[in-house]
Amino acid sequence: MAGGGNNVARMSPRQRMINLMYIVLTAMLALNVSSDVLNGFNQVHDGLRTTDSNTKTRNDVQLQFLKDLYEKNPAKAAPWYEKGIKLEENSSSLSLYIDSLKREIAVRADGEEGNPDEIINLDDLEAASVTMLNPASLKGKKLRERIIAFREYVAPLISDSVKRETAVKLLSTQVKQTPGTVVPLSWEEKMFDNMPAVAAVTLLTKLQNDIRQVQGEALSSLITNVDIGDVRVNELNAYVIPNSNMVMRGGRYTADIVLAAIDTTQRPAVFVNGSRLSNDKGHLELTAGSVGNHEYSGYIEVVRGDGTTDRRPFRSSYTVIEPMATISPTMMNVLYAGIANPISISVPGVPMSAIQATMTNGNLTRNGDSWVAHPGQVGSQAVITVSATIDGRSQTVGSMTFRVRKLPDPSPYIAMKDAQGNTVHYKGSPKRISKAALMAADGLGAAIDDDILNVSYSVVSFSTVFFDSMGNAIPEVSAGSSFSPRQKEQFKRLKPGKSFFISNVKAKGPDGITRDISPMEVALN
Repeated sequence: MAGGGNNVARMSPRQRMINLMYIVLTAMLALNVSSDVLNGFNQVHDGLRTTDSNTKTRNDVQLQFLKDLYEKNPAKAAPWYEKGIKLEENSSSLSLYIDSLKREIAVRADGEEGNPDEIINLDDLEAASVTMLNPASLKGKKLRERIIAFREYVAPLISDSVKRETAVKLLSTQVKQTPGTVVPLSWEEKMFDNMPAVAAVTLLTKLQNDIRQVQGEALSSLITNVDIGDVRVNELNAYVIPNSNMVMRGGRYTADIVLAAIDTTQRPAVFVNGSRLSNDKGHLELTAGSVGNHEYSGYIEVVRGDGTTDRRPFRSSYTVIEPMATISPTMMNVLYAGIANPISISVPGVPMSAIQATMTNGNLTRNGDSWVAHPGQVGSQAVITVSATIDGRSQTVGSMTFRVRKLPDPSPYIAMKDAQGNTVHYKGSPKRISKAALMAADGLGAAIDDDILNVSYSVVSFSTVFFDSMGNAIPEVSAGSSFSPRQKEQFKRLKPGKSFFISNVKAKGPDGITRDISPMEVALN
């Protein structure tokens, strides 16, 4: 077998026959090996198709999950959902383009009925080369360019650097040159030149599978990015934050009801006026020193899901006032024995339900949000002391001393109707009344009516004194608080411009005491 070009000429016919048979045997062995390998490609192709289908299903599930996040919170998930939709469009477009190439290879190998999933002429060495390396169509080059474009598009969508590097390698179009190669081979030449049809289709299916895997990694990263900047929490609490716990009558109570989320395993750091709070619950305690308005500010630091720190500033203020109570008698600056004295008691910043009050020289009762004082001994003092429950403990916030007096004497009056039909009180001269108004009156009343006290008395009896033409006094006695018939008869005899006196008036007050009160002169028009 060895030798120069003249060796063959010098071989015997027998030797030539032996050499020819060796060559034929070697070729037959080669054909047997190729058949096994080609069948193996067929099996690999079936497995890759199944894997590609499973990967696509998984990607569809992830895209649907991303869509659900978008529907629940559009403002938060919209950027990532839009990227997921565009990623699906690009992945599907590239996969469909590869499907069209596989179809062309199958048709060229088996005819118009060729099916890339069931290639008959597995060993066809021209179908892939003619389809992918045709200088007129350059479909292999176009596929390479589209893979490079997809790789450069999808890589930035994968946040994890290790997974991003793996994705880039899966879609690499670099060619490792075979030692001894003079002219460098392109990616498409390495993939499809002199490549059996079944092998070329299998490689294209693997490329589709790689595209789907890279798409899946990108989708996972997009889903993670929706919440990557969020603060992780494991406990939710509801809080009511009022603008003020004290509301004036007729005003409006306003409060913010919020849902606060915390991570009990990783408490945030709270800083107030540059110093970190010593507790991990954000509980602030400040000693109320000088009176006036006090402001404070700070910030809260919390760790996000991606490991970065989020700082949220805050600012607030509070007002310090002296402990005090407001105690004011409703009627005047004294307490009157024998009647109910309305008292108003309040403590700024403290609800009425947390206020208590006591009284010396008498008793103090509560009536809703007001109080009623019933003093005892006249001429002595009564002290009202107020306490309030503040921060869970009762403390005295103020007191006030009152003088106790008996009720003043009332003034007598005659109740009558004016020109408009309203009841008015005639309290005597120098004012004058008509004889008709006097005749229409029923009797005498008595009251303390000085715009401070408005206390009514019951008239027990009184007398009227008339003077005849000789100057003699003619007294007449009433029928209790009413004018008697004899008094009414005297009224009839009165001449215009005349007058008479009401004296010996006795009236009983709400304190049960019957007293003599001042007389009054009644003058007619």
